[in-house]
Amino acid sequence: MAFTLPPLPYDFAALEPHIDAKTMEIHHDKHHAAYVKKANETLEQLDEARDKSDFTRIAGLEKSLAFNLSGHVLHSLFWRNLMPKGGGRPTGELAQALVRDFGSFEGFQKQINEVSGTIMGSGWGALIYEPMAGRLLTSQIYDHQSNLAQAGVPLLVIDAWEHAYYLQYKTEKTKFFEAVWNLWNWDDVAQRHEAACRMNLLIPQTVEVAAKR
Repeated sequence: MAFTLPPLPYDFAALEPHIDAKTMEIHHDKHHAAYVKKANETLEQLDEARDKSDFTRIAGLEKSLAFNLSGHVLHSLFWRNLMPKGGGRPTGELAQALVRDFGSFEGFQKQINEVSGTIMGSGWGALIYEPMAGRLLTSQIYDHQSNLAQAGVPLLVIDAWEHAYYLQYKTEKTKFFEAVWNLWNWDDVAQRHEAACRMNLLIPQTVEVAAKR
């Protein structure tokens, strides 16, 4: 099945004045769409390479798929992390987890802003749930796909690529990182946190033994 570009859950201008309509249009319709297109093309090329037993191309194609598919995933998450008239603070279990793992909401806010603002080159800042320890962490994601703990589940992401902010904020990307705090859809983040908390990578041995009988 081919990957598809999801529609934005709001109009291009819905996030103004924090993110302008033109930036949203280009970001979604050009950049995100390009990652979807390239991911599908790479899958076709992988199929072709296998059919021809031409495995000399696999390493390069896998890197291309990782880059473009991860770009698709992160952008799809980013659009839903945001909402018109969002912001404020989370409540419930997510709020408690942020305080537990970062000391305070302000501590989390400062940490992820610093994570996003100090990426060398292009990338993302992310709040992730790490299921092995059952805790929240922040992570720098270089480009779209590296430096993320293998089991880490992204819950909230900040696009730190220039195309996310340059038309409006020019070189002052930290102002963009500050602006998105007026747009976070905490209900979306909380739902992702709740789902991630149900993950169990270490299946109990009794279940494994029973399955073999």
